[in-house]
Amino acid sequence: MKSMPFLVFAVAAVLSASAALADTLSIADVHANRSELGGKQVSVVGEVVKVNNGIMKRNFVHVQDEGAPAGAEPLTFTSQQTANVGDRVRATGTVKLDTDFGMGYFYPTLVEESTIEPVE
Repeated sequence: MKSMPFLVFAVAAVLSASAALADTLSIADVHANRSELGGKQVSVVGEVVKVNNGIMKRNFVHVQDEGAPAGAEPLTFTSQQTANVGDRVRATGTVKLDTDFGMGYFYPTLVEESTIEPVE
């Protein structure tokens, strides 16, 4: 029987993408389980609602669950990458609890050293 490396690669790519989606948390879940998630890596998919670039040598990207109710709290990611307001992204990084940068900038839940990737 002939080898089908492309088919094997395609199946592996689909399985990998499915596994990545299975490991994705909602932003509401990250906030609700922040104590258990401190120091752990999380991945979310959502809409960028605010961006502050170049603050303390990093970008602050605020992401919200798609379809979240009005007043729902976004999750803030720090990254060397950035995005635009309205972009749909996958953001992955390490949860840090009770981060105080001073001058009134306190984050009960912050996700640091994140990767920000566009999602179709």
